Amino acid sequence: MDAVPATMEAVLLTGNGGFECLSCRTDVPVPQPRNGEVLIRVGACGVNNTDINTRTAWYSKAVTVATEAGGGDGFAEAKTEDSGWTGAVPQFPRIQGADAAGRIVAVGDGVDPARIGQRVLVEPVFRGATRFEATYFGSEVDGAFAQYARAPSAHAHPIETPLTDVELASFPCAYSAAENMLTRTALAAGERVLITGASGGVGSAAVQLARRRGAVITALASADKADGVRVLGAAQIEPRDADLVALFGQEHFDVVIDVAGGAGFPALLQVLKRGGRYGVAGAISGPIAELDLRTLYLKDLTLYGCTILEPQVFPNLVGYIERGEIRPVVAATYPLSQIVEAQRAFLTKQHVGKIVLVPGE
Repeated sequence: MDAVPATMEAVLLTGNGGFECLSCRTDVPVPQPRNGEVLIRVGACGVNNTDINTRTAWYSKAVTVATEAGGGDGFAEAKTEDSGWTGAVPQFPRIQGADAAGRIVAVGDGVDPARIGQRVLVEPVFRGATRFEATYFGSEVDGAFAQYARAPSAHAHPIETPLTDVELASFPCAYSAAENMLTRTALAAGERVLITGASGGVGSAAVQLARRRGAVITALASADKADGVRVLGAAQIEPRDADLVALFGQEHFDVVIDVAGGAGFPALLQVLKRGGRYGVAGAISGPIAELDLRTLYLKDLTLYGCTILEPQVFPNLVGYIERGEIRPVVAATYPLSQIVEAQRAFLTKQHVGKIVLVPGE
């Protein structure tokens, strides 16, 4: 392995706000792996909603509008003190980036030195002592928007695949979020599933992963992205603003997988069958939704909020990748130094799949 330098290229998030809070530097000290950690040379890293949500402080309860509304400039009403996804005060500067594909170049105490040189994919949710205690890679700890990143050894999963680092970096955050929702809702072969936001990173991942399970998929996506979503496995595609009740009636789907939220939420519960399951891991159309409790209890529905990964989710995901059961969907790549341009493109929502950054280019 090449020698590890003393400094690296990295993007520092210096505070909450607009793109001016992203500072690309080339003099950031390379982190040293601590006890139980590995140091990874990052080959590629993905762009996710959570990066922008953290920068703009969208997680603050004072913000009630859709994520992209403040993606460029931030939210004037946001409050830093509750803007972390855990509800804690974020620490700046922070290296963001939840997706990392690369190779281990150094290990800390307690880690087998034989891991040096191993190709890995980082599981972005670092589980704590209890089931619902966790830290997020690129949020509470520094992440992958850099040439080097450290992670707990247990969350740096070995992977053997001919896929490139750019292709691999499209998987961790989006696909683990999608697989976690499918796992929590126990989607089974032959069941009908409705997937919102199906052209985005998590939505397109959910389509592929639901197809892998043998489900019958209806996806919501704009007409110009329908073909891209169809090839991933959707049997039917409807517009994002479709009248779902008129199309499907009051009891049609076994499961709803939602990353949109907002004004469309009530209809999602209406089209679920009695005993249906709803899983959510995002609110790109708005965090405030109307809930008729009569719909919830009279139909015996189960609602799952999905953030912290079930323990089997990421190992299963690595297996799917290695066996070629799912494929990467990369919409575009940018050098890490062009992170602002990449986030601007991300916010237009004109792509299908993931936008990926490459450090050191």
